Amino acid sequence: MNGLFITFEGTEGSGKSTRIQWLAERLRTMNRTLRVLREPGGTPIGEEIRHTLKHSQQNHAMTAEAELLLMSASRAQLVRQVIRPALAAGEVVLCDRFCDSTIAYQGYGRRLDLNLVRAVIDFAVGETRPHLTLLLSVPIEVSETRRLARQQTMLLDVPVRAKKSEGDAKLAFSEPLRDRMEEADRDFFERVEHGYKTIAAAEPRRVCVIDSTRPLEVVKAAVWQRVEALLAEAQTG
Repeated sequence: MNGLFITFEGTEGSGKSTRIQWLAERLRTMNRTLRVLREPGGTPIGEEIRHTLKHSQQNHAMTAEAELLLMSASRAQLVRQVIRPALAAGEVVLCDRFCDSTIAYQGYGRRLDLNLVRAVIDFAVGETRPHLTLLLSVPIEVSETRRLARQQTMLLDVPVRAKKSEGDAKLAFSEPLRDRMEEADRDFFERVEHGYKTIAAAEPRRVCVIDSTRPLEVVKAAVWQRVEALLAEAQTG
């Protein structure tokens, strides 16, 4: 059976991590072999880059260009070390963020030249692209509320090294957790939201927009409807 690459996208607080874990458990009941990944990260090198990008106390002066290149370096490693081998082995790869995040955050959010951003993405990943992207959508006000609540409750990054695969590896850091990406202002996140809407409009067959403010069971059903269709397509393809 061919491997499948499914990504989850959305602004901060859209519920990506929760939905990914739910989907992973459901697919495991079907005896599908999985890789559950996150970006930036997913490899030892990528997790080091993640710390530099998001949590380090030394990253306050990071430029948008440096951010783009670091994100892409982490992704280039993840694609070659984990994603491509997993897909070749027929696994299902679930990834929390991928290329669309870079277009939305570094392209639209940071206002970098979109043609340049896409060129860097092309260099980093080549032909490795998601078969399906689930874009979890929440209003900017909901995102802000959830982001604030998370900042108040998350005191330390408590990583766990993966036991099953390098792709789940997380490195331990003892510093108090801060997320540099979440420190941006509302204008930034409004541009990110606009970026995601533009991506979804341009690729409706790949990108499925799901209202993540709806009841949990409704959101799960919407996620499963698209994933089930992809599984059936792969089975007959």
